[in-house]
Amino acid sequence: MTERIDAIIDLEWSLFDQVENEGGRASCQNDPRAFRAMRASQFAVWPEELLESYHGDLKEAIAAGRNPLAEKYAFMMASTSPEAFREMEDMLPRLSPAALADVESIVAANVAWEREVDAAFPAVRAGGRPLTSAEDTPWATSFETYLRGELKTYSARTLALYAAFTRACSAAGRNLARENAENIVRAHGYASLEAAEAARAAKRR
Repeated sequence: MTERIDAIIDLEWSLFDQVENEGGRASCQNDPRAFRAMRASQFAVWPEELLESYHGDLKEAIAAGRNPLAEKYAFMMASTSPEAFREMEDMLPRLSPAALADVESIVAANVAWEREVDAAFPAVRAGGRPLTSAEDTPWATSFETYLRGELKTYSARTLALYAAFTRACSAAGRNLARENAENIVRAHGYASLEAAEAARAAKRR
């Protein structure tokens, strides 16, 4: 893990630890090791310029008295709990049309990548989040809604960099969802996604 990624996750964890949930503290807020592993897997595929910009976003938000981790969950409620979201919408950051377009282009690419990984490694992915916002409920948040909520907390600068990176990866035939998943299974001791799939499938027989 690079120093930059480590610093980002330290800030994220401090913010996540402060998030107040309607039903009380979530169990994942008591598991910093799992949080760190999941976030590190994601950030490991990002280029340094994008990491630096997002790190700046976090520091700027903290200086302004904002908690982007709390804002992320609030943004998700636009899909999972629309009435509650309308009550807090005015307190959330407003994005420009260009930034919103970047959000949607990043989301579209990542949902397509996730769908490919889900299809190729069903045993590894069993029990994970629903994929699309059409599957959201008040009790289950999809990957699409989760990602969209997080992206809406990023600055226009970071979103532009992320959208450009996503386009470059697509053009090069990279699947960032697969790269992220590879990082996750290696963190759990598997040599590869294929090895993890075989082991998980054998356990389910």
